Amino acid sequence: MSRLPRSQEYLKTGFNAEAASAAKFRAAAARAESDGRPKLAKAWLELAGEKDELCRLQLEAAGQVRGETLDLKAALAEERYENDSLYPRMAKEVDAATADIFAKVITKQKEHQVRIEALLDALTRSQGDI
Repeated sequence: MSRLPRSQEYLKTGFNAEAASAAKFRAAAARAESDGRPKLAKAWLELAGEKDELCRLQLEAAGQVRGETLDLKAALAEERYENDSLYPRMAKEVDAATADIFAKVITKQKEHQVRIEALLDALTRSQGDI
């Protein structure tokens, strides 16, 4: 049983569904582009953008977009969890080819962590936009 109120659980479920669809649509756009179908790729990207907007609405309704340092701190905590725990654990439990994919993801995730840390530092030291 979830510890979240039903509305929060449903907003989370809806967000996850829309985010997954948006990512799949972007992958389909990349494939269409590589297949020489730029109009189809553009249509996929437009749909992905609409899915992103649905994600934003649900995140805001769930109180997950709070602004400034709060969002950066939350993003940093997520990146650290993914880098230090989630992906390394999963990489140990899968075949070599999938573990290789996770290793590439971890490398990129570490870059994200550094960028988010820099943004947080810059915002903390700034009195305006960074």
